[in-house]
Amino acid sequence: MSERTEGRADPTAVAPPVDEHTRVEAAAAAAAAGPERGPSWLRGRLAALRGLGLLGVLVILAIVGLATTEGRFLTTSNIVNILVSASIIGVISVGMTFVIIGGGIDLSVGALVALASVWATTLQTQSYGPVVMVITALVVGMGAGLVNGGLIAYGRLVPFIVTLAMLVSARGLAQAMSDRRTQLVTVSEINAIATTEVLGIPLLVYLFAAVIAVGWVVLNRTTFGRRTFAIGGNAEAARLAGIDVRRHTASLYVLSGLCCGIAAVMIMARTTTGSSTHGDLYELDAIAAVIIGGTLLTGGRGTLIGSILGVLVFTTITNLFVLNNLPTEVQNIAKGLIIIAAVLLQRRSRAAGP
Repeated sequence: MSERTEGRADPTAVAPPVDEHTRVEAAAAAAAAGPERGPSWLRGRLAALRGLGLLGVLVILAIVGLATTEGRFLTTSNIVNILVSASIIGVISVGMTFVIIGGGIDLSVGALVALASVWATTLQTQSYGPVVMVITALVVGMGAGLVNGGLIAYGRLVPFIVTLAMLVSARGLAQAMSDRRTQLVTVSEINAIATTEVLGIPLLVYLFAAVIAVGWVVLNRTTFGRRTFAIGGNAEAARLAGIDVRRHTASLYVLSGLCCGIAAVMIMARTTTGSSTHGDLYELDAIAAVIIGGTLLTGGRGTLIGSILGVLVFTTITNLFVLNNLPTEVQNIAKGLIIIAAVLLQRRSRAAGP
């Protein structure tokens, strides 16, 4: 080999990453995609098809509503009522989407809403004003989420067991703090969150939309979101790529707790109370909405918009049952059947898809 050839740079050589941050981010994107998941354009097309399917379900439900409720369904007041009803569980579902995409599960969200609402509405907390009440609800939610995340990520415990234990503990602590009594909210600024309207739309709906917007940006346009997909898709590959899997996993549960704190403020405003019964079975509604929205229970794939459409589907079904005076038992049976159908469709599409 001549000296001229030896001195020439190899055109096939790959330049090293500019810095550690760039290397880890590139590795996170590669781990999130994974060789078994198919081209990104195909994954995006499939996600769009799932979203269109859920929109089709909403259209069918609207037709059923028109046919069975004598015109009471497609009224402005009822549509607003559906959006308000979806707002609280929708905010919780945003956090749940992050957790499930990251390969976890959080069964404690309903109990955290109850605990945060009770803690924020004690007489002493209310005496400090609305700002302290809101901060208290958020801190309680995030603190409990940090406990969940720490035990799961650093204690290497199973998410199902940890969050189930938190569900029981948080609900029990809320009952002990309130002595099983409903605590009235006497701070007018908190109550105004539910009664204030802008352009005829309640402030709760705008708060819901803001959480969705921020969540979508974080999940789809930031390194945090890419690492969430990477860890959910293959945690070991993400670790070998340089991602701090344990710290990121813990942060996902803190995020879920933050969403629970926001939901607690919303339910305090809407009901003007703090109660240990708030958030009952919210964990099941949130998980169900995320599943029918297309997020895999095994992690690594999902969309926030799909989860929100899932929330709207469930809320619309409940609204139709109420307008038609159907019993709660029928509602629960219908929800169960929808969850089973969604999981079966997931398995079928995963077996046939990329």
